[in-house]
Amino acid sequence: MSARVAISLDDLILLKAEARGFSFLTRQPLASLLAGRHASRLRGRGLDLEELRPYAPGDDVRAMDWKATARLRRPHVRVYTEERERPVLLVVDQRRPMFFGSRRAMKSVTAAQTAAVAAWRALAAGDRVGGIVFNEAEIADLHPRRGQTQVIRLLGQVARFNQALASGNPASGPVTLNHALDAALRRANHDHLVVLISDLHGADETTQRLATLLAEHNDLLVIGIYDPLGACLQPLPGMFVDDGGESLALPLDPGFPDAFQREFSRILDRWKAVFQALQVPVLPLSSAEPPADQLRALIGQPLRGANENPAF
Repeated sequence: MSARVAISLDDLILLKAEARGFSFLTRQPLASLLAGRHASRLRGRGLDLEELRPYAPGDDVRAMDWKATARLRRPHVRVYTEERERPVLLVVDQRRPMFFGSRRAMKSVTAAQTAAVAAWRALAAGDRVGGIVFNEAEIADLHPRRGQTQVIRLLGQVARFNQALASGNPASGPVTLNHALDAALRRANHDHLVVLISDLHGADETTQRLATLLAEHNDLLVIGIYDPLGACLQPLPGMFVDDGGESLALPLDPGFPDAFQREFSRILDRWKAVFQALQVPVLPLSSAEPPADQLRALIGQPLRGANENPAF
């Protein structure tokens, strides 16, 4: 089966080489979506005070401890060390609405690749890695742990869910996005980085409540997976849409594309506003381009050819 439709564990392991040129920490390039003064926040690892010492030429004046300077009558600075690790929890959507792709790969494959790149990047940064992988029938919950073996275990679950989605007999059941977020809330009790990788299908008021609770004691990052055709649909004669159970012909009414675009934009605008109010960063990733390239463009060094007008 083509890698654009379903992805294997070996494919996800090979993406380790692509996990470079971006960071989920707070120190970002000026062009990064995580760097703006008034933009969404992402705290990253905490800082521990290592020592208070006299000022030396070249020290950052922002680290000056003015109280100690006044008390000791000599300039002193605070020296911090970054915590060595942070639990990273990847919440990976592999439901039926993700099984769509007009260019390069399915949204489900793009989400799996994004999870792999994020997991390898977190491992390289010294963080513990875990995940919540879900479809309509099942949630796989992996506690954050250290080491490459844990990353491979997580990616094995991602590949299993992804291949089941492309098997022609997709799972069915009661599991929703909110069930996955609730599982993430139980797992990430404090000081985690929770990365939601999803197209946000089925998001509602409960989603907003769960996101609020997650963001209260953790860093929450939303990676919104979208397909370019979903943002601008132009029906052609004989074009059908299939939800896995029923196929419907798309109407050729001249007003349908504009109405579809308005509804699509309305939903996106609503969730952008919700996450902005929570100070939660939203990174838009298109299924038409490799995820690692887009992550480097959004939260790393800018790349030529990156999307200038993403849907999210």
